[in-house]
Amino acid sequence: MKPSPWPLAAAAEPAPRPLPWIRRAAGAPYFEDEAGQAFTPVGQNDAISWVELKGLLRRRDVAGVERHLAWLADHGVTVLRLMLEYAERPSFYFEKTAGVWNPPVVQLWDDLFALCERYGLRILLTPFDTFWTWLKWDRHPYNRANGGPLDHPSRLLLCPETRALIKARLVFAAERWGGSGALFAWDLWNEIHPAQAQDGADCFGEFIADLSGSVRAAETARFGRSHPQTVSLFGPELVLKPHLPMREPIFRHPDLDFATLHIYATGSIDHPRDTVAAALAMGAIVRESLAEITDGRPFLDTEHGPIHTFKDKRRTLPEAFDDEYFRHLQWAHLASGGAGGGMRWPNRHPHTLTPGMRRAQGAMARFLPLIDWTSFQRRNLNAEIVTTHRQVAAFGCGDETQALVWLLRRGPKTKAGLLDREAGEVRTLVRVPGLAPGRYRVTAWDTAAGAAVESFEAQAFGQAMRFEAPAFNGDLALAVRRAEQA
Repeated sequence: MKPSPWPLAAAAEPAPRPLPWIRRAAGAPYFEDEAGQAFTPVGQNDAISWVELKGLLRRRDVAGVERHLAWLADHGVTVLRLMLEYAERPSFYFEKTAGVWNPPVVQLWDDLFALCERYGLRILLTPFDTFWTWLKWDRHPYNRANGGPLDHPSRLLLCPETRALIKARLVFAAERWGGSGALFAWDLWNEIHPAQAQDGADCFGEFIADLSGSVRAAETARFGRSHPQTVSLFGPELVLKPHLPMREPIFRHPDLDFATLHIYATGSIDHPRDTVAAALAMGAIVRESLAEITDGRPFLDTEHGPIHTFKDKRRTLPEAFDDEYFRHLQWAHLASGGAGGGMRWPNRHPHTLTPGMRRAQGAMARFLPLIDWTSFQRRNLNAEIVTTHRQVAAFGCGDETQALVWLLRRGPKTKAGLLDREAGEVRTLVRVPGLAPGRYRVTAWDTAAGAAVESFEAQAFGQAMRFEAPAFNGDLALAVRRAEQA
């Protein structure tokens, strides 16, 4: 590693009361802080070069970014997924040349961590934006033509010299910002992909172990503990290349603390025509993913959205459609057993979430205390929950003392692909299996308004509960807890 020719300012001091660190919950496939309080990821992908954060570069508008982060915290957001380097523009490269840090970008991260500490926000941090790194390879510092070690990004996972630079970047970040509770977790590699290993995946496990060990050793040596780790995968690759050994390292790698996919189901999610098919696809993928996990680790989607519509078709979804699509996807993810509502990649112009999406995040955040996540040993019940109305789809998960159910009307739909809100309300009986006999408190939740609409008691007999859900128009969430615990 060459020494930087530019002096780096000392990292910003944390808030007087530093945020507690987040860890995998001891008794459930979710997260908690070090005091044992539940932590649920509610947030989305952002980027240091996008409109809401770019004011931090060279401190052009720190106050504006601070106002934005405070607003996010007030609206229930708990975590942002961010890339240490967003390689679309050279001014946001983390390294000026290979192995030499870019001082303005380091300063940006110092300020961002300090602000997140102040407002109680966390960061899911990944070291590279592999999409733009590939597309802009001709300008990247790691390119051999620019003095770096690598001839082509198809060998990103294979080149030993490049590996050393990757680990050095991660270790630098771990030592500089790893002491902060604002660091939720590491996504050690964004969208690990066969194309980065000459169309193979045999190296995935070893690559992950090497990065994981380096980060964990650096954090442990300096702070006596380490943050959770994951590695993300572009989910459709599991379908497109089933012959490659990708499931084991993504869902069961022994060095990772939770499993992550980017859920871009072809057609239904990446190019949606209606808001119901997208939710059904999300529910199915979460169920399939949970079945791959054998040690009870948490699972979450860390990217989803209309990527094909936006990137390839060059079309931004109408706001009303996108708001409902967003809300349906986040509830399908949570109710199916995912940790939180998943993390949207905006895929809008500009790359920001709409006010309606922010309201949906707040509505989910207000619902979360109705479940005791730190003890919720959920299993997916999407196929086991029974409804008596043929137009109502059920998503859910539960254990012996709690359940979460989300009911979604399949139709009718408008010509624009949204649920027809003029179609009138529906009623349905619901059967939830797996609950131990006893009395339960059921709270029905309006996911659009973000408020309870009714609370009632129901009885479970013989490992199942039956009740009539309150009438609803489009969708309804239900939190079920033992009466003495609710």
